Amino acid sequence: MKVIDHLNKAKGTLLSFEILPPLKGKDIRSIYEGIDPLLEFKPSFINVTYHREEVIYKERGHGLLQKIRLRKRPGTVGICAMIKAKYDIDTVPHLICGGFSREDTEDALIELNFLGIDNVLALRGDATKGEAQFIPERDGHAHAEDLIRQIAGLNKGQYLYEEEQEAAPTDLCVGAACYPEKHAEALNLTTDVAYLKRKVDAGAEYLVTQMFFDNTKYLGFVERCRNEGIKVPIIPGLKPLTTLKQIAFIPKTFAIDLPDGLAKELVACRSDADVKAVGTAWCIQQARELKAAGVPCLHFYTMGRNDAVRNILSQVF
Repeated sequence: MKVIDHLNKAKGTLLSFEILPPLKGKDIRSIYEGIDPLLEFKPSFINVTYHREEVIYKERGHGLLQKIRLRKRPGTVGICAMIKAKYDIDTVPHLICGGFSREDTEDALIELNFLGIDNVLALRGDATKGEAQFIPERDGHAHAEDLIRQIAGLNKGQYLYEEEQEAAPTDLCVGAACYPEKHAEALNLTTDVAYLKRKVDAGAEYLVTQMFFDNTKYLGFVERCRNEGIKVPIIPGLKPLTTLKQIAFIPKTFAIDLPDGLAKELVACRSDADVKAVGTAWCIQQARELKAAGVPCLHFYTMGRNDAVRNILSQVF
């Protein structure tokens, strides 16, 4: 079932969450362990992230270095198929521009269609480590808008090469990302919302926000989007802070602010347990407020921290 159908048929706020593929060399049990404790809350769909390749250099003697590309978290499509088969829950694989040519993208979409996966979240993705800015693959997409347009075209039976006669269209629901505090590379929020509208016009049927910790920023962002003609559902993305490392890592990496009330409590934390208690309580309050405001769905970035998310869901749903 498509995400947009879940949202259109819902009589209240839905639940979804996002998981990471396990590191290469780990087995599927870590996925089960992340999903099983959350099943009682009846998630409508589960997102599975995709991670582009990294570049490393290995010494080969005589001063020679070998450039090696590796992917630390493979398995997105396989995990989506497993979740659908084992749990009968709809999945949303992430598809990125980075590392994909247009033909690679077409092949990936055909594979998803063959597997009966109805959804995809279309993202540009990050630059590889060591790159100052995002560099698209040769004959690949530089922007999520272009990726969305290719998916929308394939849904109309528009394949890359004209020799595909009487081509069967795919039927994928396309989601996209949005940023209540603006994308880190955007000039300002106004230009970011203008670009977001182009993604919606290209075919995005719903949006999922970057994590945020101030509900007023989300609500203000939704109002701004509506005023600019963006009418698709906008799902808030939430994440409980659980470690001391995250206090510095998350605001810097994701270009988001922590509100004064939360920051004041976090400054007083001296251990991961302290942060987890503060972060969980804050996220519970966020989720309750958003649910009361009638948001279409609460989307949780679990990142393997399912115990904190389970605690939050038990207080909200």
